[in-house]
Amino acid sequence: MTDRQTSLKAPAKAMAARRALAPALLALALAGCSFAPDYHRPAAPVPGQYPDSDAVSNTGPRSAHAVAPQIAYSANLGWSEFFTDPRLQAMIRLALANNRDMRIAVQRVEEARAQYGIARSDLFPTIGAAASEQATRYPENLRMGGADSQSVSRTYTAGIGMTSFEIDFFGRLRNLSQAAFEQYLSTAQARRTVHINLVAQVAEAYFRLRTAEQLLTLSDSTLRAREATMQLVQARYDGGVASALDLNQARGQLETVRSDQQALRRSKAQAQNALRLLLGTQPPANLPEPAPFSHDQVLAAIPVGLPSDLLERRPDIMGAENVLRAANANIGAARAAFFPNISITGLLGFASVELGGLFSGSQRYWQFSPQLQTPIFAGGGLQSNLDLAKVRKNIAVAEYEKTIQTAFREVADALAGEATYAEQLDALRALEKSSMESLRLAELRYETGIDSFLQVQNAQVTLYATQQQFLQTGMDSLLNRVELYKALGGGWLEASAHPQVEPVDAIRGEAQGSNPTPP
Repeated sequence: MTDRQTSLKAPAKAMAARRALAPALLALALAGCSFAPDYHRPAAPVPGQYPDSDAVSNTGPRSAHAVAPQIAYSANLGWSEFFTDPRLQAMIRLALANNRDMRIAVQRVEEARAQYGIARSDLFPTIGAAASEQATRYPENLRMGGADSQSVSRTYTAGIGMTSFEIDFFGRLRNLSQAAFEQYLSTAQARRTVHINLVAQVAEAYFRLRTAEQLLTLSDSTLRAREATMQLVQARYDGGVASALDLNQARGQLETVRSDQQALRRSKAQAQNALRLLLGTQPPANLPEPAPFSHDQVLAAIPVGLPSDLLERRPDIMGAENVLRAANANIGAARAAFFPNISITGLLGFASVELGGLFSGSQRYWQFSPQLQTPIFAGGGLQSNLDLAKVRKNIAVAEYEKTIQTAFREVADALAGEATYAEQLDALRALEKSSMESLRLAELRYETGIDSFLQVQNAQVTLYATQQQFLQTGMDSLLNRVELYKALGGGWLEASAHPQVEPVDAIRGEAQGSNPTPP
């Protein structure tokens, strides 16, 4: 062969190779198609700054911009560091291990993961071993060899087969798989939300229990004081100095406190019942001793950050965005349904009319059955399915935006509390001091006969109400700080995390290789 002939054949071989590869390259190109709309996160429908954002703690004003770069956002601040009471910490651990809502949330994640695995498996062919026998009896006039031939013919096949496998040219299956994966991520974020809510609910029930105990202690001391007053009025009445009105007023004040005691015992029992339900088990006897009940039960300063941080920190917002991404992928699947569906069925193995010779080398057998289906008329079902997918995406957008607005409102409400509770408690402390002095003076004036018992009664009522309001407001202040911690996305971690938290996109990337691990 001459050099010229060789040089002429080389381009011909290259062209033939390109022609042979063209269908495969075309298939790969089509397999990369997706009709899902490009995803763009909707703009947050809230202001860029919280109202009252300077009042993030009772340690002094700070701006949100000054807080954001600190060591951790509230979402990275562990609950064991936020809640300082060792007994409360032990109860939270019990609840996380035994609470039934928490167990259901964990299983919901596993359920969503399994559903994602089912959707993802449609991207791959199903291959299995198969063996069959086909027996057919023919009447005499249809037998190939005439009347003397066998009336029953048998065919045996065995091999490895591939069931109907859809070649995902237009991304229908990949979009359905992506939608299932986003639903799985949304369920994982719902689990985090349950976790955060459970931590906050245990703290709330615990603080209500401790407050009820404080109020009972107050009522006991008040009852003793009222009993002493009753004895004094009774003695003055017996001596003809006090009137029957004074005696009945003193008795009424005494019975009022006794009535309050019963209500407080009921509140204490209900708080204990709520705590047992949240814990999911009977509290053990060896719980740590509780810390003195004060405002130091929780961390004083909470890093707030900016409203935009909520998008990356609050699991309910992230879960709502996952639902939105799933709705976006479902639009791509609905669009792909308008295009042809190509599927393949095949079998590779052996076939024989005799079972004994089935696996001999000369009995090799293969079968290849491609199938193409394209919609022509569906009564408007395909268009309606696409319209449904678009409407559901619009709903998901609105729900995502509403979740952001709700989160913003929760943070803003808690910040409003942080801005006002400290001064309210200071005012109540001053009012309590003033009321105690007023009661002392009223009792002195009554004992010396200057004033009637009505002044003592009014002073007792004012002091008792002020002391009750102080304890109740102190509890509300604690609960408000817990709400702020929860509203900012805190309560998911037990200990502080590094500021650089692994983004959900990193978990999403695992879907390209293998089934992801629940976050």
